[in-house]
Amino acid sequence: MALHTWWLFVVTVFFVSASPGPNMLHVMARSVELGLARSMLAMTGCFVAVLSLLTASALGLTALLVAIPGAFLVLRLVGAGYLIWLGYKAWVSDDAPVDIGEGEIAPRLSAGKVFRTAFTIGISNPKALLFAAAFLPQFIDAAKPEAPQFGIMVLTFGVIEISWYFVYALGGRSIATALTRPALKKAFNRTTAAVFVAFGLAMLGSRA
Repeated sequence: MALHTWWLFVVTVFFVSASPGPNMLHVMARSVELGLARSMLAMTGCFVAVLSLLTASALGLTALLVAIPGAFLVLRLVGAGYLIWLGYKAWVSDDAPVDIGEGEIAPRLSAGKVFRTAFTIGISNPKALLFAAAFLPQFIDAAKPEAPQFGIMVLTFGVIEISWYFVYALGGRSIATALTRPALKKAFNRTTAAVFVAFGLAMLGSRA
């Protein structure tokens, strides 16, 4: 891969990853709820999901799913339903003020559950897989071995993506200082719920 091609890829991915989506919103919400250190579990779950999608795209899984009638429709319905469910959970969640000194995960929310929820959010969007399938090949030099180029791009994407997770998580901790009042915490929960539901409905209304 030529250096100028890699830089073009870096700039493109920088802005793609910066745009707020389900992953970024989830990381920010977990940072507000659990603190920066504990929100790393959510970052890890989303990160593993993104890398899995990119790797699957590089291995040709997208072409296989396209060849199976209805596969993307099922994935879209499942992903949209899960986002809407998360929106409902946020809407009815506890409106108690955030204790910004709290550093432990609540007993009802295990580390495994934090990771699994984040991973499911990241992996359940078929649009991400389609994006990876359409995006990565644009930067491949057909005259050179493809595997090393895919490896460089997946690694680059991963570094930029996880960096933006930290930016959103740090923003979440800043928001947390304002959520020590029940009314503001309730407003934040309702806003988060509305955004998740909006993502879900948008997924339902889109065409794979």
